[in-house]
Amino acid sequence: MIGTATLFFFLSKILGFFAEPSNLLVTLGLLGAVLLRTRFAHAGRRLMAAALVLLAIFGLTPLGNALILPLEERFPLWDASRGSPDGVIILGGAVDEVIASTRGEPALNEGAERMTAAVDLARRYPRARLVYSGGAAGLVVDAGAEATVARRLLIQMGIPPERIEIEDRSRNTIENALLTKQVAQPKPGERWLLVTSAYHMPRSIGIFRHAGFPVEAYPVDWRTRGAADLVRPFDRFSDGLRRSDLAVREWVGLMMYWLTGRSAELLPGPLAGEP
Repeated sequence: MIGTATLFFFLSKILGFFAEPSNLLVTLGLLGAVLLRTRFAHAGRRLMAAALVLLAIFGLTPLGNALILPLEERFPLWDASRGSPDGVIILGGAVDEVIASTRGEPALNEGAERMTAAVDLARRYPRARLVYSGGAAGLVVDAGAEATVARRLLIQMGIPPERIEIEDRSRNTIENALLTKQVAQPKPGERWLLVTSAYHMPRSIGIFRHAGFPVEAYPVDWRTRGAADLVRPFDRFSDGLRRSDLAVREWVGLMMYWLTGRSAELLPGPLAGEP
């Protein structure tokens, strides 16, 4: 019998696939092509044309930047003047597990700043605990837990092995929060930083708050320069689609977590009294 968590994981992966404009619009375009050989040929041509136009809009215009900017601007840079943290949580998403498993060496992706920030924080705050959270999140290919690869890389970058704790069972942000809380066992009054990409921070903070694990946002890995990118078209179609896919998927995730009661807010932000 499939458990609730596993069912949610599979549904989230399927929904996540179609939440990306590139996947959805290509699927609709192919459907239109199939309809050309039926009595619905006229509808098929219109569907193909609409898919092509929308792909161009998502791929070339600044729409992707307009969608991702509010997410990236939601939490400010962490204020180091408030004192040393007791612990640092690094959310998975920086490691390419498939490449790492086949090449035998750690491989980073576009979210590499999560890892470099973890190393910087570990060196700046030698008393802080470090917890890397990330399991095997692939639906088709299981390349092993990301946290295992991340631990190897952190050791290679000079972090003592005894300082690194890992949570290697989570497959999504909900499980990140719940399982990391079990590993960290935060005590009242402790201050924990949450390191993740700036666009992913609102959803992550909402989930951790819902799990009863208060954390402070430490955003990294910005994809935009700021408001200037609202009028900057993309010079490569693939770059615009990648940005749009990332932004739309994140907004869909925020909405689904809110609708299913896994986050108390649609767009979590800093609480009163926070920087």
